Formats: sequence, C-alpha cells, structure tokens
Amino acid sequence: MKITVLNGSPRKENTSAMVEAFATAAKEAGHTVEVLQVGKMKIAGCLACEYCHGKGNGSCAQHDDMDKVLPAYQDCDMVVFASPIYYFTMTAQMHAAIQRVYCIGKPPKAKKAALLLSSASPTPYAGAIATYNDMTAYMGIENVGIITAAGDENKSEAKLNEIRKLAQSL
Repeated sequence: MKITVLNGSPRKENTSAMVEAFATAAKEAGHTVEVLQVGKMKIAGCLACEYCHGKGNGSCAQHDDMDKVLPAYQDCDMVVFASPIYYFTMTAQMHAAIQRVYCIGKPPKAKKAALLLSSASPTPYAGAIATYNDMTAYMGIENVGIITAAGDENKSEAKLNEIRKLAQSL
C-alpha cells in the first residue's frame, strides 16, 4: 500500500516523533510511505475561483507547494493527517492542504485514512476530529484510527507504540 503522510506542523518538535513512529512501522510492514512536511510548505488557501472545475480540468490556478502535494494525494492508497492542535484545530497549513484538494474532489485511489494529533492539553481535539470525520465521510475513505497525544504523551514510548501498532495493522 502506498501511504502519504501529511505533517501539518511548522515545527519539528510537535508531531515529528508521532510521524516517524508511524512511517517506520508502516515501512517495516511492507508499505511505501511518503512524508510531506506541509506545515513547512508555502500553500495558500483555496480561492473558490472554480478554475479547477472549468478551464483547469482538475488543476488549481495557484502554483505553490501544493503542486508537490497533489500528486501524492492522487497516487496514495492511504492518507495520514498529522497535526498539532493550534487553538482548537489543526494548523492553518494543514487546513490549506486539505482545502486545496477541492480541485480534484478527493484522492482518487485512497481507501483509508488516519489522524494523528498532538497538543499540550488533553481536551482540544473535538474540532479537528470533527473536520477529519466529515472529510473522510464525504470522500468515502475508511477511518482506520485517530490517535491523540497530550503533553508528555507526545513522545512517550506507550503512545509511540500505539502509533506503531496502528501502522503495523494496515
């Protein structure tokens, strides 16, 4: 299975251990994994200009780092969204990468998705989880797991093992 992991963190510390644990375990289980650091990319939000659904035939009028992300979206069997929680939801960088998928509607091959979230607090996940659940339902993609890590859990061996177990179960 080809897995695309979108890491929405603009800082290495936030979700890097979680992403690394998932990617390593998935590779060990025989999957191909591509990690895209969307949190560090320059991706503008969707303009709702409809170019993609007219003249663009599925391509966006904007040309930025999303040009690197869309091919991975289009070719993956599974997409993993990894993001720290910034003020009750995923990062703005992750939201931009999610919203710009509008030009293709949904990843055409993806059948599975997972969500990895980190935060300093155990309580602010509801908005990000609701967005993810709505998005995967709309796209017809199976949710294979949501893992949250708060505070010291972010790099704890127990939490990283939970993530590894998810990746190995695919």
